[in-house]
Amino acid sequence: MNVRRRSSVAALAATAVIGVAAAPAVAADPSPSATTSAPSTAASGLYGSGNPQFDGVWRQSLALLAQDTVGVVPSSKAVKWLTDQQCDDGSFAPFRADPAKACDAKTMVDTNNTAAAVQALWAVGGHGDVVDDALGWLKSVQNKDGGWGYSPGTPSDANSTSVVIGALTATETDPEGVEKNGKSPYDALLALALPCAEDKGAGAFAFQPDKDGKLLANADATAAGLLGALGKGLVTEAGEKTDAASCADADEPTREQAAANAAAYLTDALAKDGHLKSALGGSPDQPDYGNTADAVAALAAQGGADKAAGPLAWLKKNAGQWAEESGPAAYAQLIFAAHATGTDPRDFGGTDLVEQLNATGPAPQGAKASDTATGKAEDEKKDDSPFGVWWYVGVCLVFGIGIGFLISNRSKQQQP
Repeated sequence: MNVRRRSSVAALAATAVIGVAAAPAVAADPSPSATTSAPSTAASGLYGSGNPQFDGVWRQSLALLAQDTVGVVPSSKAVKWLTDQQCDDGSFAPFRADPAKACDAKTMVDTNNTAAAVQALWAVGGHGDVVDDALGWLKSVQNKDGGWGYSPGTPSDANSTSVVIGALTATETDPEGVEKNGKSPYDALLALALPCAEDKGAGAFAFQPDKDGKLLANADATAAGLLGALGKGLVTEAGEKTDAASCADADEPTREQAAANAAAYLTDALAKDGHLKSALGGSPDQPDYGNTADAVAALAAQGGADKAAGPLAWLKKNAGQWAEESGPAAYAQLIFAAHATGTDPRDFGGTDLVEQLNATGPAPQGAKASDTATGKAEDEKKDDSPFGVWWYVGVCLVFGIGIGFLISNRSKQQQP
């Protein structure tokens, strides 16, 4: 979605009041406020030290989801921080400084943060009521074309529709059955796919039609739309290996063909430099790390890890500094890319993404007892108990067990 994946949530939130059509043009630093001091009202448990005004819920959701993906049990404080952000109607805003104060008409709730929170809270488990309320709200603001815009009542866009599809499928809800005016989310999404006959952007997804109704290719929206067309969420695994994708039109294009067409577009876009590009305010093109990570996950989901080998190698070599500067959501995006390609996130170009992510917030409770993927044993866990890790280690030493222990602290994003 930086909405996942996709353009910055902060940028989307900031532009929502003046027209979300401009949002995808913003480059994908998932945590643009990473260097800004967080408000003193930010509750303990939030990941990242940056101002959460535009991306608090987004980066928290991605952090928790990434931890769950690699077998880490998140801190109960971190999970509570996220659940406390929910409004009574089930929706989420990017950030509420005072969760005890009821949401009102001025609270800028949106579909992206709500859908990301759904995926995270479903993954960590134990919050069915929160998830149900959020899904109910998402369904209540579905547009007549079957899709969603960033804010309720705004035109459907590929990013928002895709991140909501991800929330539906993650919770075992079939998007085909979530209809408005006889239209499903897939109907809205496929309407934003460019035909192969286009001279520019053949097979890509547009964010939204422009003011003249024309579809313009957008790499950010294409990565999101590819996953949405496949019914995938923020976390995905490598799909069955396929031959090199090529764009092919059909009288009634299937979701699978639309995804293959999108993969062909992304492959071409990545071919020269190994990464996607972005430009801000007339400045020269810059590497777009976040959207490149999203493209890696999308390509792997559509046709196997080999399809994403080039951009994956580029990320391993170049994305470490970007993630360090950008914060939790950036680390999460790289973890999602690693997971989709079967890559070890603890040795991603020499960087332990899991350790770095954990270091941006409250120490996780530990590793899942049944999960060996992280290489961490259950007895290495560090939890939020009042006794603390040193008490635990001391007791173990008294009994002569000689165990190791893990101290992990860690640092989008946002947005996006």
